[in-house]
Amino acid sequence: MKKQLLASAVAVTMAATTVQADEGSGSYAFDEKGTHQFVMFKISHLGYSWLYGRFNDFDGQFSFDADNPANSSVNVTIDTASVDSNHAERDKHIRSEDFLYADEFPEATFTSKRIVVDEDGDEADIIGDLTLRGVTKEITLEAELIGHGEDPWGGYRMGFEAETELRLSDFGIPMNLGPASETVEMIISVEGVRQ
Repeated sequence: MKKQLLASAVAVTMAATTVQADEGSGSYAFDEKGTHQFVMFKISHLGYSWLYGRFNDFDGQFSFDADNPANSSVNVTIDTASVDSNHAERDKHIRSEDFLYADEFPEATFTSKRIVVDEDGDEADIIGDLTLRGVTKEITLEAELIGHGEDPWGGYRMGFEAETELRLSDFGIPMNLGPASETVEMIISVEGVRQ
């Protein structure tokens, strides 16, 4: 749900905020080892409360071209069985055919296609294909650069956050919990390490 995610927007944002052309350019791997990455979701439960959750296992990478942000890209793969809503029985239901159907579709993916920068140049939309439950749809991630620079271990890092909203029925999810639960909000927070 993803919260799939995105780094193309980072490229645009940095270019628009007078970053040196070669300062952040390169290929970045998500910091899976340090788990400085999150794909989270929020959905209404019958209109009475909010249900929060996350996906514990996912990985990805992005390339950043400061000279030409349009050449930047991002790819994300999420293990759908790693869904975690802090309730084992509910997670089992979310993995079932009623929702993610994780046995049949163990992965969700996001691949960026293009970016659109806002007028101020400090935020950007990342447009790409999300494949979930065997259905591929174009979605838009609203992304914001959090920061970038050298880390204490001699590396270089870049982080960003993005949000989107998905309609469950668009991805063939049959469970209907009423009008208040037709959409899910996704929040993606990622820190990449330059390779």
